[in-house]
Amino acid sequence: MKNLLSIKDIENEVVDILNLAIDFKAGNIEDKPLKGKSLAMIFQKSSTRTRVSFEVGMYQLGGQALFLSNNDIQMGRGEPIADTAKVISRYVDGIMIRAINHKDVVEFSQEATVPIINGLTDIEHPCQALADMLTVKEHLGNFDGKFVYVGDGNNVCNSLLLICACLGMDITVACPIGYQPNEEIIEESLKIADNYGSEINITSDVKNAVKGADVIYTDVWISMGDEEETEKRLHDFANYQVNSELMELANDNAIFMHCLPAIRGREVTSDVIDGPQSVVIDEAENRLHAQKAVMYYFLK
Repeated sequence: MKNLLSIKDIENEVVDILNLAIDFKAGNIEDKPLKGKSLAMIFQKSSTRTRVSFEVGMYQLGGQALFLSNNDIQMGRGEPIADTAKVISRYVDGIMIRAINHKDVVEFSQEATVPIINGLTDIEHPCQALADMLTVKEHLGNFDGKFVYVGDGNNVCNSLLLICACLGMDITVACPIGYQPNEEIIEESLKIADNYGSEINITSDVKNAVKGADVIYTDVWISMGDEEETEKRLHDFANYQVNSELMELANDNAIFMHCLPAIRGREVTSDVIDGPQSVVIDEAENRLHAQKAVMYYFLK
């Protein structure tokens, strides 16, 4: 049994899963391949794109998805993670968890007897990264370009580092000092990059980082759980806004990406996210196709 807790878990299968996603989007996969299968979806954190894309995706694959908030299961009332994992495994064919702490998802996977899919934790967001690279493939045609992430070295950034390394795509992370990606993720990404020929750079010099970029990507400066740091973060990230001036330093055909939700006027200006170089709606749609590929790959 295989789980998707981290992009590291699919280092050798990323290309296969992306090709599956392309086939799903093109309508080239057999009808209802997961007929009769059930996916439990545990949400400790709310979401628009994660819930809708998994639920619709499972329906389109012929299966059913069960939405379980923290208030819907006993784990939210103190039941041990092990007990919840063992019991729910007896009812369903797979479990997607959108959790607060990565360690809880790791523990859940150790006790479960069905595949576990990480729908987001504080450390990684692998399903988002797969959708992102599907979008890059669609718009650039390959992974030969320069990917630049601007802003907070958060869970999305961590997964992007790993997946770019797996695909041989050069990635630069431009973030303020003190907001770098997870150190273990950086080390793991560098090891993977050595195998696939990608170059990884971490810098605080945002203007130099985006020169010649083919992709400029950003995320919110204040994620769920960081609200108490709002004033400090607004100050620290003030020079990391993606605006037209920054986009002009990238290649002429560069695309702008954001995992959404976005706060216009903060991490990105309206003229960029709503402009011709923005592919954020394609990117959001691709959560559906990428996650159908993931569910097919892990539950078939």
